[in-house]
Amino acid sequence: AKPTVPSGVEMTPQDLVEKIKSNKQARRGILVGWHFVAAYCISLCEYSRQRLARMTASGIENPDSQMGAYAMNPQDYDQFATMLDPMIRDSHGIPTDVDIAPQNDWDTGGTACDLGAIDERLKDVSMRVRVARNVSTFPLPGAMSREQRVAFESVAAQAFAKLIEDPAFGGQYLSITPGSPHEIDADEYGQRVQAHQMFKDMSTDPYLTVAGISADWPHGRGMYVSRDEDFLVWVGEEDHLRIMAMQHGGNLNVLFERLRAGLETLTGLLPPFATSPTYGNVTSCPTNLGAGMRASLHMKLPGLTSHGSDLTRLKREAKKIGLSVRGAGGEHSGAGKDGRVDISPSARLGAT
Repeated sequence: AKPTVPSGVEMTPQDLVEKIKSNKQARRGILVGWHFVAAYCISLCEYSRQRLARMTASGIENPDSQMGAYAMNPQDYDQFATMLDPMIRDSHGIPTDVDIAPQNDWDTGGTACDLGAIDERLKDVSMRVRVARNVSTFPLPGAMSREQRVAFESVAAQAFAKLIEDPAFGGQYLSITPGSPHEIDADEYGQRVQAHQMFKDMSTDPYLTVAGISADWPHGRGMYVSRDEDFLVWVGEEDHLRIMAMQHGGNLNVLFERLRAGLETLTGLLPPFATSPTYGNVTSCPTNLGAGMRASLHMKLPGLTSHGSDLTRLKREAKKIGLSVRGAGGEHSGAGKDGRVDISPSARLGAT
């Protein structure tokens, strides 16, 4: 099918070039500006140029973006590789002569990854590993209509119904779509957000709003949670699916195996996932391409956050050792009052 172009973005070649040029001058570090080639943009047909304008809209309107672009369709990464590939390699630190597509290996049998064995204090952490996946039969979230969001949620709910019947999972599907047969009320939604299970209101995020990813909130959104609340799947967030395993305690081997088993089971219940021959699994944000994986833990670091929301010092120190820091409430949030933060490896694509 021909890739869709969300409405609301109409630009001449000159407009697009000037907007991205001014963005580059405002903040040198934004990758969509740094790697933008005006001649390439002007050479595109109008249809392709409007697609490019939609992909870069969030970066243009949010000069503090890091990447500055979101894919709208699974084909975007290959069709717009002239601009996106240098951005992706820059972001992930991958030379131009190195193959990117990851070779996934789920076997952790030869590696002990128990943090508690390293330091007793690391037994008291909350860990999760998640993968992002998008099915190939729908546009990516930034280009979906309300009808498509609800339709995809229905597809996912049918898969969860079978997962719920599996003794290894059980659980329930919780929807925040108005009128859904699985709809939960505002109180339960708030409780799930506070428990760091459900994702927060996306309509307040300026990056996702301009990208169209948070459009039609809360239609088409929800969460599957297993009986033991150790396997969760977000529906309709930044990607079609965020599939994750979580636990209290520091044994990553156990957590990783739970995710592998859940992902393989769910894969057999859904349409094929969107992939790129160059990058692996396709995601909305180029920072999540490939394995689509992010392993993180919540821990209390009050001495590095001054018991407040300021993450400046911690982010600076973490970057030196290849780590990324988010607030306890996820991306674009601050630390918890007890200094609780979310820490993960910075490497995504190009890491085994």
